[in-house]
Amino acid sequence: MSKISVIGAGSVGATVANDLMIQGVASEIVLIDINKKKAIGEALDVYQGAPFQSPAIVRPGEYEDAAGSDIVIITCGVARKPGMTRLDLAQINVNILKDVTANVVKYAPNAVYVIVSNPVDVLTYVFTKISGIPENRVIGSGTILDTSRLQSELAKRFCISPKNVHAHVYGEHGDSSFVPWSLVHIANNHIDAYKESSPDKDRIDWNQDYEEVETFVKKSGGVIIENKGATFYAVAMSVCHICKCIYSDAGTALSVSTLMHGEYGVEDVCLSTLCLVDRNGVRGKIMNKMTDEEVAKLQASAEKLKSVISQIQF
Repeated sequence: MSKISVIGAGSVGATVANDLMIQGVASEIVLIDINKKKAIGEALDVYQGAPFQSPAIVRPGEYEDAAGSDIVIITCGVARKPGMTRLDLAQINVNILKDVTANVVKYAPNAVYVIVSNPVDVLTYVFTKISGIPENRVIGSGTILDTSRLQSELAKRFCISPKNVHAHVYGEHGDSSFVPWSLVHIANNHIDAYKESSPDKDRIDWNQDYEEVETFVKKSGGVIIENKGATFYAVAMSVCHICKCIYSDAGTALSVSTLMHGEYGVEDVCLSTLCLVDRNGVRGKIMNKMTDEEVAKLQASAEKLKSVISQIQF
């Protein structure tokens, strides 16, 4: 038996629950929301597709129904509106998180917690500080979605499967994020060398367009919100991927948000670097060697997040 509880039955939470069932990640999925009617409706809607998928129970519940969960996913909070940065949400969603934390941790003290609500780095930091849950069992979804956006864009430009694109976004899930291009490889070649090695060299659209690609990654969320009102499909898939990695003993490299303890000169803030994730949560950080300029960008991202944390009450 595997059990996952999802806190928040909005667009992200409901889509996460649906994807968890479709992908057969858990045998029991509990959907919890302050709006109980919404949780009932979403859980029933997802569960009625069960005959077409792996057998799973999907049901609404209260906080006490999270007892026995292997993973608790927190998606609740005020949604990001057009023109609003993720950091604008900070105090409102911190207050919501404080209430959720007080209610769910006592019933699921042994779960791995995946924080998805924005601003995810700030909320991951707050949850780590107030929950009492060991750090290795607190994972912010961080830049895993940004990384997916990066990998899919590079795959298109290089005419290759995204699985052959080894590139990650570091730092804040937001405007101060960056790509450590010195670490980016396409099919075992550094990104700037692959074109000449490829049989598709005449089709590849790449002229060291670092800034253009980073801008695309940073603006993608805003473009989606402007056009359809919210983002939830890709983020739900990324959260399901985190859950599958947690259920594996292999250890998977993910760009997730965790508490820093001096790595790259960054202390006492949560942001994304490459981490190994397995059944115990975060096994540890992968200390890739970045350039001095890239380290400076990570430190600048940390300072931006610290300035927000210093202004919130928790």
